Amino acid sequence: MSTRQVYMDNNATTPLHPEVKKAIIEGIDIFGNASSLHSFGRRARKHIEKARKTVTSFIGAEPDELIFVGSGSEANNTVLNIFACKCPVCNSKKACTKEIITSVVEHPCILRTSECLIGKGLSVLYVGVDQFGKIDMELIKEMITDKTGLVSIMMANNEIGTIMDIKKIANMAHARGALFHTDAAQAVGKIPVNVVGLDVDFLTLSAHKTYGPKGIGALYIKKGTPFCPMIYGGHQERGRRAGTENTLGIVGLGKAVEMLTKEMAEDTAKILDLKLKLKAGIEESVPDIYFNGHPDDCLPGTLNVSFIGAEGESILLHLDLAGIAVSTGSACASGSLDPSHVLLATGTSAEKAHGSIRFSLGRENTKEDVDYVLEKLPGIIAGIRSISTAYDGRKK
Repeated sequence: MSTRQVYMDNNATTPLHPEVKKAIIEGIDIFGNASSLHSFGRRARKHIEKARKTVTSFIGAEPDELIFVGSGSEANNTVLNIFACKCPVCNSKKACTKEIITSVVEHPCILRTSECLIGKGLSVLYVGVDQFGKIDMELIKEMITDKTGLVSIMMANNEIGTIMDIKKIANMAHARGALFHTDAAQAVGKIPVNVVGLDVDFLTLSAHKTYGPKGIGALYIKKGTPFCPMIYGGHQERGRRAGTENTLGIVGLGKAVEMLTKEMAEDTAKILDLKLKLKAGIEESVPDIYFNGHPDDCLPGTLNVSFIGAEGESILLHLDLAGIAVSTGSACASGSLDPSHVLLATGTSAEKAHGSIRFSLGRENTKEDVDYVLEKLPGIIAGIRSISTAYDGRKK
């Protein structure tokens, strides 16, 4: 095992920002229930509402348009389940029984929930993507009809980094009277996100993708948008998400977003430079490779590469032995031996998909990290290919 450690799996999760860690430690004694009227409860409520204002200001929303949830997956599940709700007292009757449109490259929490809704009798349609992972705009325009209740398209893909044309798709949805949701868990903190400019009705974000703690996320709900809670119980989050608030998690999310307002532009520029250095180095030193994702409309730190004749899990394990952490795709699907559903959707062959590695860089990465990866990677790929029956020694 190498003594040098290089973490390039920031799309899976990010390390805590030092200021976030400090805020959580300082807030450890804020134990009061924010629903309580006494001073201990009021203290907790004050910190929660401060964080809410910080997050909503960052995405261009109003404080009463945001609820805190347990994760990005919970936020996504909440939105989709509104359209299966048969509750006679909720305010989402207009949404019930209508079609849902999503894409074939969504995160598993969207795809698995969609399968569940189909089992409940709803109609879910899936729009395809082009070779770069971009939504087929002509096809989705045809698919959206007066029957469409919701269109849910991720803002940026977690595996290949492709950024979608969210505003255009939201406009298409609204033109036919449908609501629009975007899973922005991979986008917030990496590219500018403004809910007013994008004209979205729902938006999902997650703290641990932005150097905040795990176990906390947020859901933006535009004023006047039909909504039904997925979790019932108390009156927390204005009756939209029951359960005593995760005060420490919310404080951590608020501090993480506060730091983004100060550092995002500089960090993004640095991360993009590092990715381009890594990309050029791989292209120069390793033959028979393919870069996946859009060449321009892509997250600054995401680089997905297919290595012909080398199996992805083998590459990952060899890199791990060298102290380098990467991914073969979505962390939520890494236990599967099936090829990436995202890469297959772009028309990538199963062979190329099986040989793909996702490098996702973050604010703590350095030029020395990139140099170290470029020092170790060529030999690792050559070694794997030398014993592979799937590699015929082809050249680019």
